[in-house]
Amino acid sequence: MKTITRTLVIACLLVACPMQAHANKLLMPGDVIKSHAKEEENCEKCHKKFDKAAQSGLCADCHKEIGKDINEKKGFHGRMEAGKECKECHPDHKGRNAKVAEFDHGKFDHDKTDFALKGGHLKEKVKCTDCHKADKKFREAPSYCNDCHKKDDKHKGGLGTDCAKCHSAKDWKTAVFDHDKTKFKLSGKHVDVKCAKCHIDNKFKDTPIACKACHKKDDDKAHKGKLGPKCESCHTAKGWKEVLFDHDKKTKFPLLGKHQDVKCDKCHINKKYKDTPKVCSSCHKKDDDKAHKGKFGPKCETCHAEKDWKEILFDHDKKTKYPLLGKHQKIKCVDCHKGDLYKDKLKSDCLSCHEKDDKHKGQEGKKCETCHKEEAWNKTTFDHGKMSTFPLLGRHALVACKKCHAAPTFKDAKSDCWSCHEKDDGKVHKRKFGSECQTCHNTRDWKAWDFDHNKTRFRLDGPHKKIGSNCYACHKLPMDKKVLAPTACGSCHDRDDVHNGSFGDRCERCHDGNDWKHVKMGVTASRFKKQEPRQKVVHRQVAKKKVAHKKVAEQKVAKKKKTQKSEESMSVFEKMINWGGF
Repeated sequence: MKTITRTLVIACLLVACPMQAHANKLLMPGDVIKSHAKEEENCEKCHKKFDKAAQSGLCADCHKEIGKDINEKKGFHGRMEAGKECKECHPDHKGRNAKVAEFDHGKFDHDKTDFALKGGHLKEKVKCTDCHKADKKFREAPSYCNDCHKKDDKHKGGLGTDCAKCHSAKDWKTAVFDHDKTKFKLSGKHVDVKCAKCHIDNKFKDTPIACKACHKKDDDKAHKGKLGPKCESCHTAKGWKEVLFDHDKKTKFPLLGKHQDVKCDKCHINKKYKDTPKVCSSCHKKDDDKAHKGKFGPKCETCHAEKDWKEILFDHDKKTKYPLLGKHQKIKCVDCHKGDLYKDKLKSDCLSCHEKDDKHKGQEGKKCETCHKEEAWNKTTFDHGKMSTFPLLGRHALVACKKCHAAPTFKDAKSDCWSCHEKDDGKVHKRKFGSECQTCHNTRDWKAWDFDHNKTRFRLDGPHKKIGSNCYACHKLPMDKKVLAPTACGSCHDRDDVHNGSFGDRCERCHDGNDWKHVKMGVTASRFKKQEPRQKVVHRQVAKKKVAHKKVAEQKVAKKKKTQKSEESMSVFEKMINWGGF
C-alpha cells in the first residue's frame, strides 16, 4: 500500500512541474533578453508575488556592482534620483534580441558619473571609444591621467603617475607647478638656478634636498666637513658669506648667564659641533664632586642657574609633590636625601622618617598627618566624634584623654561602660543589673536615666507598680552582661502558691496582676475561702473531664446519624428523577 501511495505522489509531481512551467510561460508578456533566458522559468528571481516595489531590490541582488554603486551613491546609478525603478530604463520581456541597456550618447550627462568631462575632454576630437573600449563595460573605463596618457609623459615616469599635480584638463602645455609646495622651497639664489642643475637628465623624483649634495666642494673648501652636513644651520640661501647663526634658537642649548662669555672652543673641542654634550656634569664634573660627591645626579640645572653656582632657585613646593611646611622648611636636604637623589626615591608618608617617633606603635597607621601637623608633634587636630567609633557625648566631652587612654596606644582602650565605671557600679548596683550600663544610663549624668520597664517583656501592672521604685526586690542576683530575669509568676511567688504547683507557674492564666483574689475563667472567690483537700480537687477535675469526653462522643454519634439520613434521602430523590416522578 505504501509503495502505491509513493508512486502516485511522484507521478503527480512529474505532471505538476511541467504544468507550472507551462503556466508561467503563458502568463509572461513576452520573451526575456538573452542574458536572462536561463532564468526565464524562475520568475521569482526577478518578481516577488504581490510586491512590485521589490523588483529593483532583486535586480541589485544579481547585478552586485550596480547595487554597490547605489548603496555607496557612486557612479551613474548611485547618483540617480531616489525611488527610480530599474525597469524604467531597462524593460524586459521585449524579446531575445531586445537591447535594454541602450541610451542616447549625445544626451548623456557625463557629470553624473565619477569622472566629469572638463577642458580638453569636452572637445569633439575626443570620442567615447577613446576611453570606453568595445569589449569592456562603461564602468571599467580608466579614471587616472596616466592610464590614457602614459605615452604622452615626457618625464618618463620621473614625476610619478599623478599628472594632475602640474597639468590641468585644459591643455598639456598649460602647467602650473608651485615648487614651494614641495619639500624644497626655492628662495634666495635658488630661484635663479636652472632646473637642470638639480634635476639632471629630467629626473625629478628623489632629488636630494640636503645642501651638501650640491655644495660639497664649497664645504670641503671652508670647513673640511667638520661642521656636518646641515649647512642651513649657519648659512642662508641669500649667500655663503651671510651667516646668521643664533645659538639660542637653532640649537637645543641656549646660551644664558655666564655661558655667553665662554668661548666656542671650550665646549666645541677641535671644532666638533656635532653631538656636543649638553649635560652640566659633562663640563662641571669637578665642581659637582667637590660639592655633592655625585649623590644629587647629573641634573645640576634642577637647583642651580647659569648666573652663578651659589644662586639656588629650586622650589621644593612647586617642583615636587611634597611641599615643605612647618619645621620641614628648616631641615637640610641631606637630612632626608641621604642616598642618591634620583635612584633612591623617598617615600612621602610620615612614618618612613618618623617611625621611631611613633608612640602609637603602628596602631593608627601611616597617615600621621590625619592628627598631627608639620608645626609640632604636640599639636593635633583629632576629632573624636568623626574620626573614631566612639563619639564623645555628654560628660565624656569633659573627661581628660588620659582617663580612658592610659598609654598612647589608643586602640587598646575599651568602649564599653563597665571597663571604666566598674567601681561606680560596685558602690550602687553591685552588678545586679549586668555590665551594660547604657541600658538605663546615658552620658548626660549617672542620675539622669531613662529606663522604661514597660518596654521590656514584663510590664509593671497592679501591685508591681508599688514596688517599681525598689528594683532590688526582683533583681537580687548579679548578672554577667544583660539582665536575664524570669517573667513567670511562679519564679517569684512560689511560696504564695496555695495550689502547691498543681496549676504550673503561669499564675496569670487565672489570676490578675492587680489582686490574687480576683480569678479569671468564672471561678468565684468563695471557693478559695476554705481550702479543699488535694485529693477531692483532683477527683472533681477527673469527673469534669469524663463528662466533657462523654458529651463529645454523643455529639459525634448524632452527627454521623444525621449524615446517613441525608444520604438515604438523596438516593430516593435520585431514584424518583430516574423514574420520571417529577
